[in-house]
Amino acid sequence: MAASMACQAAARGLRTVTSKHILLDKIKRTWLSPRRWLNLQEYQSKKLMQESGVAVQRFYVADTASEALEAAKRLNAKELVLKAQILAGGRGKGVFDSGLKGGVHLTKDPAVVGDLASKMLGYNLTTKQTPKDGVKVKTVMVAEALDISRETYFAILMDRSCNGPVMVGSPQGGMDIEEVAASTPELIFKEVIDIFEGVQDGQALRMAANLGFKGPLQRQAADQIKRLYDLFLKVDATQVEVNPFGETPEGQVVCFDAKINFDDNAEFRQKAVFAMDDMTEIDPTEMHAAKWDLKYIGLDGNIACFVNGAGLAMATCDIIDLHGGKPANFLDLGGGVKERQVYEAFKLLTADPKVEAILVNIFGGIVNCAIIANGITKACRELELKVPLVVRLEGTNVHEAKRILTESGLPITAADDLDDAAKKAVAAIRK
Repeated sequence: MAASMACQAAARGLRTVTSKHILLDKIKRTWLSPRRWLNLQEYQSKKLMQESGVAVQRFYVADTASEALEAAKRLNAKELVLKAQILAGGRGKGVFDSGLKGGVHLTKDPAVVGDLASKMLGYNLTTKQTPKDGVKVKTVMVAEALDISRETYFAILMDRSCNGPVMVGSPQGGMDIEEVAASTPELIFKEVIDIFEGVQDGQALRMAANLGFKGPLQRQAADQIKRLYDLFLKVDATQVEVNPFGETPEGQVVCFDAKINFDDNAEFRQKAVFAMDDMTEIDPTEMHAAKWDLKYIGLDGNIACFVNGAGLAMATCDIIDLHGGKPANFLDLGGGVKERQVYEAFKLLTADPKVEAILVNIFGGIVNCAIIANGITKACRELELKVPLVVRLEGTNVHEAKRILTESGLPITAADDLDDAAKKAVAAIRK
């Protein structure tokens, strides 16, 4: 269990690759997949859940202030919640360039919703996870606000150690499950699901009981658990996480907030789901990189990193930082790299005006170093590289690769190891 939770913690919670300033919250999607993960807005995830019979708050989506006001009236609820729809977290504490504070507002007066929406729609919302200029809000969600008398945590995920789906739950919801697993592991409950049999009634009831649901609520929670598993299969999810999975004072079990991760390999049969992919907030450079199966994240430094493997890429960022430099990016070539990908990677790196040097750090296990060397020489010549280039190569066909670089006659600085490469890259920008 600890290993499984640790894997999930790594997938969801990795935040930094250096001790100071390299914040890679988005690295979780690039590290685990050769492609960019599908991004859905909150209302889209709720719609998928609603279609599978999962209990969520009543809601409407609006693109204009008048539509938001009309939605508030139609809901006819005791209290309403208005939420700006962006992919970044921290909306509640965000600030709009209209002057409005907070991307989430509660009100009991439907008339207020239209005014609030007019200060959200068309304006940029800046949170701790957005670019400094924020993200333009194009859609808002108007939902019924429900009181929560108790919060629990529930998730269904693919677990390699169990060779299939697993239910994970805790009566301690509304907080990071990693914290619960670390401080009170006895409050984490796990049920392995037989992929051929699905969630059995006994399993669902046992999980509901472990989550603390009692009486009629236990049966209701078990029904929601089974519906969530149906959704998990229906959309080819790798994870459906509900936090909080709560109960209301009126005796309802409701999925108040959910996160769904999808298997990108199932895109061919999930066209309707993938058609909802919101790419408006994705960095254009990252989108271009994804077309070539490159994993790229722009950072604020001036030394470009060109590496194969996420672990090596993070180590490279760390050691550049150690020697007083700042990485300009996180770029992982992955395993089965081709010369064209090397060329396209160099195009991405050299297009960044902040880049003053490039550090190539390749450990050729699956990767053939000669392919990298040929790609480097082609890129240097055709792109007329103007910045210093430091190259460290080790592994498969490395001698041939070094011969190619040496005989190219290009101004390439060779490095003996990673430490040497980082020192030389940092020294190059200080000349």
